[in-house]
Amino acid sequence: MESKIEVVRLHRLENGGAIKAFADIQIGDDYVVKGFKVIEGKDGLFVGMPSEVGKSGKWFSTFEPLSDEAKMKIEEAIIEAYRA
Repeated sequence: MESKIEVVRLHRLENGGAIKAFADIQIGDDYVVKGFKVIEGKDGLFVGMPSEVGKSGKWFSTFEPLSDEAKMKIEEAIIEAYRA
């Protein structure tokens, strides 16, 4: 069964930095995942996965797609919403 991925919130940043937007997605009718980042890299836009800082000051991922296909579907949905 394939789950629909929909961007439910996109907040654009106009500060001139590398992070261009924050996004939240809905997966099917069951989950909302918050904290994706649209980032301008040297090779163009990419999507950073949600993360949080630990007690040591190191950043840890809080969400990981289990396949490259799943990651690509998420990235495509977020970049498409950002460009719209």
